[in-house]
Amino acid sequence: MAPPLIQLKDIFLTFGGTPLLNGVELSVSQGERVCLIGRNGSGKSTLLKIVAGIVDNDKGSRFVQPGATVQYLPQEPDFSGFATTLAYVEAGMHDGDNHYQAQYLLEQLGLTGQENPENLSGGEARRTALARVLAPEPDILLLDEPTNHLDLTTIEWLEGELASRRCALVLISHDRRFLSNLSRSTAWLDRGQIRQIDRGFSAFEEWRDDVLAEEERDQHKLDRKIVNEEHWLRHGVSGRRKRNVKRLAGLHELRAQRRDYRGAQGNANLAAAEAEKSGKLIFEAKNISRTYGDRKIVDDFSIRVQRGDRIGVVGPNGAGKTTMINMLTGTEPPDSGTVRFGANIEMATLDQHRESLNPKTTLAEALTGGRGDHVMVNGQPKHVVGYMKDFLFGQEQMRTPLEVLSGGERGRLMLARALAKPSNVLVLDEPTNDLDLETLDVLEEMLADYPGTVILISHDRDFLDRVVTSVIVPEGDGKWMEYAGGYTDMLAQRGADLKREAKAVVAEAAKGNGSSGSSKPVAKRKMNFKEKHALETLPKVMDNLRSEIAKQQRHLDDPKLYTKDRKKFDTATAALAKAQKDLQDSEEQWLELEMLREEIENA
Repeated sequence: MAPPLIQLKDIFLTFGGTPLLNGVELSVSQGERVCLIGRNGSGKSTLLKIVAGIVDNDKGSRFVQPGATVQYLPQEPDFSGFATTLAYVEAGMHDGDNHYQAQYLLEQLGLTGQENPENLSGGEARRTALARVLAPEPDILLLDEPTNHLDLTTIEWLEGELASRRCALVLISHDRRFLSNLSRSTAWLDRGQIRQIDRGFSAFEEWRDDVLAEEERDQHKLDRKIVNEEHWLRHGVSGRRKRNVKRLAGLHELRAQRRDYRGAQGNANLAAAEAEKSGKLIFEAKNISRTYGDRKIVDDFSIRVQRGDRIGVVGPNGAGKTTMINMLTGTEPPDSGTVRFGANIEMATLDQHRESLNPKTTLAEALTGGRGDHVMVNGQPKHVVGYMKDFLFGQEQMRTPLEVLSGGERGRLMLARALAKPSNVLVLDEPTNDLDLETLDVLEEMLADYPGTVILISHDRDFLDRVVTSVIVPEGDGKWMEYAGGYTDMLAQRGADLKREAKAVVAEAAKGNGSSGSSKPVAKRKMNFKEKHALETLPKVMDNLRSEIAKQQRHLDDPKLYTKDRKKFDTATAALAKAQKDLQDSEEQWLELEMLREEIENA
């Protein structure tokens, strides 16, 4: 086994008298892909900061292999002091690093490098921070919620980029598909300690449930043992003092063990307050359109939504998902076309813009609207403390200002506010942001049992596959299409992902920026280092692939190969298919680069 690049031993950390980390052990070797899992508030981000050397632990040791380079992606990067996004990315590089990588990665992520960091959206800030940690090509990458604020196309690009790298990776994310595709081992931070298995996230949930079930059985046995010992204390004490003292001490030890036991945190009790049943028709949109300036956001779209439907809206950032939902739900009128609503519609909305709440407001005030100490749920008053507990908030958090809540706690708060309102239509904009996996499971179960209609925007592919019955997707130039099933079903029917539409959105944005009247000249596009290198080396790669195809084809030309050597036949067949696909991909890449070169030279 390779020696560890980074290793934590017996790490202890206490905040406010409560142990957060209690003897944590973690070791990461070269090329290892670890997903760090845990409930909101369990200390995942703090542990990652200790790994990065940003936070000091109370006790224990941290070892980093001499010469190993570490890059850490925080949830909230600090851009202060940087005039452009390129300057911010280059500041994270060292003298020996390839500085072309900074510009290349920014371009891959849909940025020019000249953006002012003070004006970045949440998605742009996340992409800039990703470029900074990826550009130096470190030995160890520590990523805290890298997919937050990213659209599906960027998430899938990031997956491919991380999969192609040889560095060690420690990853915190709420995106189950992202974790399953990238991780090879799982570290579960639970009640201050780490449990680890050498399997990726796809095996985690079944393993976790087995561990907790075994723990519950052990606690039941302990309770039975305590009952037996207490019965002996009351009824079975004999005259043998020495044996009795020893047995009594054992009982005290069992009681202490039971008293000190920290049970697993319960799940949130999510339930939507239900209004009266709506009519069968929720809404019907006919030929609706919306434009901003010269750009078509929605063009001639029609849909009929009925009670019980679960509609997902997906697409690149800037494609118009929120505009689409606003028109369908009557928040914004279309420029043309009509939207007809059914009878008895009661709508509750979860907005993704959580910063709209006053950060100085307390948790209780946010839930009650600042009026009294009760929340109206299903038309009945419920004490705010009881309602808080349904969403995993403690009574001591009643007076906690919102500004100190974690991202997951803010997510649960917004759900609590939205679900308290009686509804038969739920409109959810990014409901999974920052939720831990257990709360996400409960949210999915609640939506499955919800008798009304659900319309949601999400970039979580696994969540979409589990919840929605159809997906609305942009097809370019304002055209949108509805596909039956979840996200994976949409890809199978569509035969393509969303990259084409993402490029169109970036092009439209660039066009809009160029026509804004700014006198600043636009820099001429140049081929970056990676593009030049690929253009020069791809012809040789394609020649080698053609030779490989010819070689495997010669093997398969033997008509007796299948019966003579089945294993060799299967190997040759697989190798031939792979080489043919790689050749096709290489030819398409070379053609795109050659067209780009000609376009730049003729500009």
